[in-house]
Amino acid sequence: MGIAMDLLLQFVDLFLHLDRHISYVLQTFGVWTYLIVFLIVFCETGLVVTPILPGDSLLFGLGTFAARGDLDVTWLLLSLAVAAIGGDTVNYAIGQYVGPKVFTRKDSRFFKREYLDRTHRFYEKYGGVTIIAARFMPIIRTFAPFVAGIGSMSYLRFLSYNVIGGIAWIFIFVMGGYFFGNLEFVKRNFTLVIIAIIIISVMPGIVEYFRNRNRK
Repeated sequence: MGIAMDLLLQFVDLFLHLDRHISYVLQTFGVWTYLIVFLIVFCETGLVVTPILPGDSLLFGLGTFAARGDLDVTWLLLSLAVAAIGGDTVNYAIGQYVGPKVFTRKDSRFFKREYLDRTHRFYEKYGGVTIIAARFMPIIRTFAPFVAGIGSMSYLRFLSYNVIGGIAWIFIFVMGGYFFGNLEFVKRNFTLVIIAIIIISVMPGIVEYFRNRNRK
């Protein structure tokens, strides 16, 4: 219980003081920071067991540091777009391979059946556009390509949604941080801005959940 609580507190601290953690990584690893954030984005989008890694807030924070000259914004946009698109592609392949088996299993330590069911309902309602829309919704973002792999969507059709959604997601949040992250108000209230981004990101999923619940 103590270890779990410590991990939870560290995880919360990561989100609340994201700017400090990005600064630490930059000072410690230098140019290798590009590889580290590439892997974070790739894992968040590509591995079904890592849906709670920082996504939107991380991209905004990286854009902020790019505006300060600590990171190259072009390299960020290109490398993270590749990570996002590649991650979803791997996730789609995992869905094709192991997806049907998941439906017959109960919750595991890392996998919550509720997340898959919620994404499946969203997918049934909005179809392929879910791949694009889900980019901007934590948790659903991780499971949308997985569900697409389980379903009958062809890879070429999935790829078109994947590329559009991946590029749009990276560009909007990185450039949002690049243009607004260095405003005096944002710098003084960076934690509040990150919290606001998280709340706005999860709001569509929460609204959809309660709409389905009321409908039932």
